[in-house]
Amino acid sequence: MMRGAMAGLVLVTGDQSQKVLWHFTGLSASVRLNAEEKVNPVLPSILPPIEKSPDRPDAVPAEGLKARRQSAARTVVALVLREMSTTYGRSPGGYLWAVAEPVATVAILSFAFSLILRAPSLGTNLPLFFATGYLPFALFQTVSRNVGQSIRFSRSLLAYPAVTFADAIFARLILAMLTEFAIWVFVLVGIHLIFDLRSILDIGGIFLAFILASGLGFGIGVMNCYLTAAYPVWERIWAVVTRPLFLISGVFFTYDSMPQYISDVLWYNPILQIVGLMRKGFYASYDSHYVSVTYVAGVALACGLFGFLLLYRHHRTILNA
Repeated sequence: MMRGAMAGLVLVTGDQSQKVLWHFTGLSASVRLNAEEKVNPVLPSILPPIEKSPDRPDAVPAEGLKARRQSAARTVVALVLREMSTTYGRSPGGYLWAVAEPVATVAILSFAFSLILRAPSLGTNLPLFFATGYLPFALFQTVSRNVGQSIRFSRSLLAYPAVTFADAIFARLILAMLTEFAIWVFVLVGIHLIFDLRSILDIGGIFLAFILASGLGFGIGVMNCYLTAAYPVWERIWAVVTRPLFLISGVFFTYDSMPQYISDVLWYNPILQIVGLMRKGFYASYDSHYVSVTYVAGVALACGLFGFLLLYRHHRTILNA
């Protein structure tokens, strides 16, 4: 029994003091320290600090954390490649349709409104006016839709321990942002080249609008990811509720062109504020005093955190359903 309880006892005599090293298998650090103090009161000041064993659950080595992060990064990259092949690789045209949709939308809107209006309410170019309104709205819609379908799309892969629901969510977020960024560059650069425009660009404002639209879509998408998985009818409810967003998000008009009592209500639509920030990046004279970055970021952060909390608590129940 003594051999099973005691791993070793070493007695060393020296000029300074008598050093005694106790190591009991399975005993806590406090028991060891008490035994050491009884043998020699000076011992705690001489011995090095007691380190937690890597075998204990509360001690995670730095190498383990690094390996875990690298594994998560590889998982996300693999999921992004899978998303690309399944979403765009199996259909004729692939990425061409992702670019053709916003180009066709802007072209149709420009042609339809050119029959009614000679010039938009801001600037002189109809395609640029509608592109600066539609692209942020489409970015929000794409990110929120893709993130909201993360668990449903990757349910079979989530059965593996190495793949988590967060990996699936971030993979679809990254792919949606990369695709929409390419669309933004293609459409906006194409409009400037075709119509020979000389816009004074605010790159910082444009980039901020892109980040806010992506963040808002991500927050709403994470919330919908849980609600859709837990309550399938929510997908239909959300589609009906958000259908008027295209009409009230500033794609066709500017905030200041609306009557005061209408603009006061529309201010609470964060997409309208993102569109205003986007147009400020292309129209230097545009007054975007109503835009509140704090409000938009707060809505996105609140929805994202609450959605992640719900998924963290109930994702196993959802996957086992």
